[in-house]
Amino acid sequence: MLLHSSRSLPTIGPRFGGTIRTITRTKRVSDLRAANRKLQFFCALGALLLLAGCATPPADPAARAEFNATNDPLEPMNRTIFSVNDVFYTYLIRPVAKTYTFVFPQFTRNMMRNFLNNLGEPVVFANDLMQGQFHRADITTGRFLANSTVGIGGLFDVATSTGLPEQSGDFGQTLYRYGVPAGPYLVLPILGPSNPRDAIGMGVDSEMDPFGYLASDYGHGGATWYRYIAYGIDEYSRESDALDDLKKNSLDYYAAMRSLSRQHRDAALRDGKPSPVSDMGGLYNDPASKK
Repeated sequence: MLLHSSRSLPTIGPRFGGTIRTITRTKRVSDLRAANRKLQFFCALGALLLLAGCATPPADPAARAEFNATNDPLEPMNRTIFSVNDVFYTYLIRPVAKTYTFVFPQFTRNMMRNFLNNLGEPVVFANDLMQGQFHRADITTGRFLANSTVGIGGLFDVATSTGLPEQSGDFGQTLYRYGVPAGPYLVLPILGPSNPRDAIGMGVDSEMDPFGYLASDYGHGGATWYRYIAYGIDEYSRESDALDDLKKNSLDYYAAMRSLSRQHRDAALRDGKPSPVSDMGGLYNDPASKK
């Protein structure tokens, strides 16, 4: 449902003494094995869902061309997940987001957003490096240092006002830079519109997030989930009115969200640059059909 929105595992924390180092290394290996098991589980689950949720391509040539252009062979499954997500957001996240907006003034909500964005800067930096965007990586470093110090832990975005604008960088974007195709449209439970490439990217970004390892290392593994929940609530509170209008005014809410999310993601992949127009035969050329 959310539009994205969107960020070498370092050694974290001082460790002294051979015994403690051994325990730490063992813990790291255990964490990596657990992550590998989770990845295998989700890959197997994803394969089963793909087999179960595929739509049958139509035989009519015109309908088949539209089917291919939409690039949504999993539409039956996607619509089901989309409907469940809509119930979840309408009856759970929406009341929480509205309460959050009512209780906290805009200034406080901006501080929360700045803080959460600052936590994501190391992942942005890593992806900028992997994409060969060294100037952007340098800007991201400056932003993180400025906002973490002068900005009081990221509560204030002083970097933007000093000429260091926020940079984009996630592993889905990195895969895109290296020519990995997006694959078919995919609606993820809770997380909303995506595709296989970006779904993998989100998983990689979460695994290489240093703050997740920092929290786990000091016995606060739940902090990562709290952070994601807080970001989701803040994001939904900012987009809820637009989503309400889209839902109210569109003939097919699912199709409208599919089109909008793809345009939003396409712009993010191209750093906000307009898409080249090669065909004026339609009002909207689905970017997913070209990737």
